[in-house]
Amino acid sequence: MATAMGSADAVMSVTTMPTTESVWHAVNRASFAVLSHVTPSGRPRSSGVVYTVEDGRLYTVVGADSWKAKHIPLHGRVAVTVPIRRGGLLALLFPIPPATVSFQADAIVHPAGPLGALPVPERLSSLLPPDAQRVSRVIELQPVGDFVTYGIGVSLRQMRTPALARGRAPVK
Repeated sequence: MATAMGSADAVMSVTTMPTTESVWHAVNRASFAVLSHVTPSGRPRSSGVVYTVEDGRLYTVVGADSWKAKHIPLHGRVAVTVPIRRGGLLALLFPIPPATVSFQADAIVHPAGPLGALPVPERLSSLLPPDAQRVSRVIELQPVGDFVTYGIGVSLRQMRTPALARGRAPVK
């Protein structure tokens, strides 16, 4: 017979699931994500991107001739994982893995050209030199479904217990 402390049900009952607001707050504070998509031949591909958030959407800029710019429009759906740094000063002394937020997103790859003609947050256009703006494409990511989290809204100690560290929150 399992004790209340040892049962998975008891662990889940004391776990506080992250809220949609707390997940968006974490995503807003970060600026790096891993963007995954499928090539035309069906092979998986991932790469890191710098992004900014505006009105519930993530925006990133890629080269007009990049794989992301060529492959993502073929399917229009991507997977995104945002690592969230944890640990503060402790991270300098101990190997503390980041928390993560993962989700699916509908992706719109805008045509290359001046960023001023696109619905791009000012923060994003300020990251690029003017010359790069003319040969770049903006990828607009609209998260869909649920955020799947690990380590959001829990202590560093609780991150060591997967049943406590895992969470899910609706995107909207």
